[in-house]
Amino acid sequence: MTPEAEARQQIDLFLQQAGWIIQDRSQINLAAGPGVAVREAMLKTGEVDYLLFAGGKAIATVEAKPEGYTLTGVEEQSGKYAKGLLDIYGNWGHPLPFAYESTGSETRFTNRFALLLTNLVCIGM
Repeated sequence: MTPEAEARQQIDLFLQQAGWIIQDRSQINLAAGPGVAVREAMLKTGEVDYLLFAGGKAIATVEAKPEGYTLTGVEEQSGKYAKGLLDIYGNWGHPLPFAYESTGSETRFTNRFALLLTNLVCIGM
């Protein structure tokens, strides 16, 4: 098993423990539950390790990296994924509001929704 596959195995476990239903992209059923994590989901900008759906709409991406990988270097890749959602998916915002990068032992989280709200307040909207 590759180091990234090991990370995905740990991420699967964490997602399941948090209540997400994990599915392969060949068997997507967004009505299976309130939170669905689709493995290796296709996007306009490539394939993301996980695409998270809440209430049937895309809300976040999860990018898996091997143990020891510097996650701050993955933020740009996650940003591209957040903007590359296929038109067939409903979503909670464009770009997607949340992104995770994880090695299975370390996880980085980006809240773009909070950044958007902060920017709106700063410009007086």
